[in-house]
Amino acid sequence: MPLTLIITEGLLPKDRRHTTMARLSEAFLKLHGLTGNKFFTPNVIGHIADVSADSTFAGLKPTPVAIVEWLTPAFAFASREIQEAYVAEATQIIYDACDGKHPREKIWVNLKYAIDGMWGIGGKAYTNEELGAAAARG
Repeated sequence: MPLTLIITEGLLPKDRRHTTMARLSEAFLKLHGLTGNKFFTPNVIGHIADVSADSTFAGLKPTPVAIVEWLTPAFAFASREIQEAYVAEATQIIYDACDGKHPREKIWVNLKYAIDGMWGIGGKAYTNEELGAAAARG
């Protein structure tokens, strides 16, 4: 499950990059009941995309931003409770990682869903049903 943290350069201290990504990923796993799952845990992947200050915008003007973006199978974030809990937790994680210097209203969380059957891991294209079965075994 790819996680991308898109963030204006300088907002997230370099020494907090690893723990911030780990905390965002752990929150995803926890809220989906997958903490420690042997199949899903190693397949929660991600990267940080640092964007220069002159290339991030909000409200039609240059603005520092932090965007937590997931690409997941359609069964992830399926309940409103999980959506609300993750948005709140991810926002707090980013806010804390930036020492409270980046306002919460400039932290966004969004989600994209992969088409069923187009989830590739290790050269195998998994359907949602196959991913669910692998998670159940994990």
